[in-house]
Amino acid sequence: MSTTDAVAIFAEGTFEDQIAELAGYISDSRPEQERASYVQSIQQRLVVEKGQTPLSEDIARRREVFSRLLGDVKGLGEGTEREIEGFFNLLYAHLLNLWPIDSSETKKHLSTLVPIITSSPADSAIKYRILSNFFNTLPRQSALRLPVYKALLDLASSNDELQALQVSRADVERWLQEWEISSAEKSAFLETLVVAFSKAGQSETAYYYKLAHVRSLDPTSQSTTPAALDAIATAVSVPSVFDFDPLFKLDAVLAVHSHPLFALLRIFLSGGLDDLRSWQRAHADFIKSYGLDVTQLERKIRLLALADLGFQNIGQDLPYSRVATTLQVSPSEVERWVIDAIRADLLTGKLAQPAQTLRVTRATARVFGPQEWALLVKRLAGWRAGIAGVLDVVATARRRNESVAAAVVGAPGEKQQQSETPGEGTGAAAVETSS
Repeated sequence: MSTTDAVAIFAEGTFEDQIAELAGYISDSRPEQERASYVQSIQQRLVVEKGQTPLSEDIARRREVFSRLLGDVKGLGEGTEREIEGFFNLLYAHLLNLWPIDSSETKKHLSTLVPIITSSPADSAIKYRILSNFFNTLPRQSALRLPVYKALLDLASSNDELQALQVSRADVERWLQEWEISSAEKSAFLETLVVAFSKAGQSETAYYYKLAHVRSLDPTSQSTTPAALDAIATAVSVPSVFDFDPLFKLDAVLAVHSHPLFALLRIFLSGGLDDLRSWQRAHADFIKSYGLDVTQLERKIRLLALADLGFQNIGQDLPYSRVATTLQVSPSEVERWVIDAIRADLLTGKLAQPAQTLRVTRATARVFGPQEWALLVKRLAGWRAGIAGVLDVVATARRRNESVAAAVVGAPGEKQQQSETPGEGTGAAAVETSS
């Protein structure tokens, strides 16, 4: 269920009518013998004695009546889903009408109401709708949107239904810009997203929010260094993450340059399998403490090494033996590794089994430094020379075709002149025959 902005709630009748309606709904959840007395107790609070200020002009009294009513809400009630949704929409309307959005009373009532909704044994779908309506009723810049959406997120995560929220990165970025919340609250929300997506098995999305979380932290905070190290460990562990450049743009990550995990990150940026194995031998304790999988690390470094080899040989045929040497595997395993690299979008190419070669047509470089630029310039120069040669061939062919065309244009005229002489002879012969 997506959350969209601007939900209007229209309620008919006076304040007294609407409070009586809410009280009637609440009473339905009470024992039958208590229902009438409960509704009557609420209605008595609405009575205006002679000489008293009309209820429509007495906001303090309206607040007192509503607070009492709100305190009696213990669950979603006994109505249909439509009735439940309408009941809570009317509660929201009064809550936001009686107190300023940013008041302590509004926050207090919200902190009481939201847990009642999430802890209800009702079907999760109606709870999503109730909370989404509340979220969308709040102004876009309101800080109260944070706890409401966090409740939605926690509810969906606990039910393994995160997909129901249809959370998009664009929405999250926009909300963090709009909500009037502190930097610490933004960081905490991003961390909540990391936990939710990790639990849902969406490791790549969790990694994206983990980078955003590290980026949001105060560099002087004690939590920054552990978060940066955790981001590095995640980057080298997640099977689908091969771009490490975003990490090197984070000050928090650069600040841990003396840590062994940073050395591991540099290996994945520009090292090979031998470098990885040397690191593993020297830092076996970090492998365990950060939950690193050695098999997964070696698989990833092999794929990156294959991409590097492909980038250096685009447009060429690579023998299986050379690929096998780079990956430190047997030639019989080369095709499997190439297919895995293609699936990871690290390269494209064509395997020739009879010739035992790989023709690389595209490959991704791990890092684009001076050597890669030099290789690209050399490759572009070769393409330019090749295109110039093609243009020369085309120009030569065009000139030859023009010469042939000119010759063909002149040839029919000569044939026509030659054909007229036989015609004249034939005509003379015919005359002579008729004589």
